[in-house]
Amino acid sequence: MKIEFLESIKKRDPSAQNYLEIILCYPGFHAIIFHRICHFLDKINIPILPRFLANISRILTGIEIHPKAKIGKNLFIDHGHGVVIGETSVIGNNVTIYQGVTLGGKTLNKVKRHPTIGDNVVIGAGTKIIGNIIISNKVKIGPACLILENLPSEKTFVAKSFYEDKKNNQQETLNFMI
Repeated sequence: MKIEFLESIKKRDPSAQNYLEIILCYPGFHAIIFHRICHFLDKINIPILPRFLANISRILTGIEIHPKAKIGKNLFIDHGHGVVIGETSVIGNNVTIYQGVTLGGKTLNKVKRHPTIGDNVVIGAGTKIIGNIIISNKVKIGPACLILENLPSEKTFVAKSFYEDKKNNQQETLNFMI
């Protein structure tokens, strides 16, 4: 285990007190360690075991990462429950993913059907990125976004959410920012 990985988590989470706390208490850390093992077993063509261990990881952490997903260094999954990373997903280096994010497919065909995420990307809670699309480097995506097309680098994207103001019977727009 590389200290760089632990240090990257500590830098991105102000509540992380020390490396031991991260190792013992962070489900995102556990899911990534499980994934590294499952991905290795899948690459050497061990049948069934990688998927079985990935399922055990999902049960223990609430984070589902397919063994074939390609993940760069220093991925940080914060409050990771409900995160789903599909089979043909590719994730760059130094990416931060919050709870409830889905990197999902758009077809049942056996092709590249999941997103490619660039380096230094932040993906807000509840965001769904669907299909074989590219999220370029240094993109920030706010919470609860639905992304269906490529996003250019070094931009911030947010969702508009509507709610009914029952008191005044008007609709107002809330803009969510990172």
